[in-house]
Amino acid sequence: MASIEEKVVKIVVDKLGVDRSEVTPDAVFVDDLGADSLDLVELIMAMEEEFGLEIADEEAEKMRTVQDVINFIQARAAA
Repeated sequence: MASIEEKVVKIVVDKLGVDRSEVTPDAVFVDDLGADSLDLVELIMAMEEEFGLEIADEEAEKMRTVQDVINFIQARAAA
């Protein structure tokens, strides 16, 4: 079974079309991975679908890095 981190990285690679090596925990979606606002919406939707949760807009706006998303999902999974 893939870990949360592995699943998040796979979604980012698939949705943004970036190389796996670029997707580091501290990679900023907009600055480092070239995401635009539509990409960010699609990423959030993909995360919601993959992990079966709902991410409020206020929460999504706080997710700037890959690690931010991983931390959020891990916290939700543990709750």
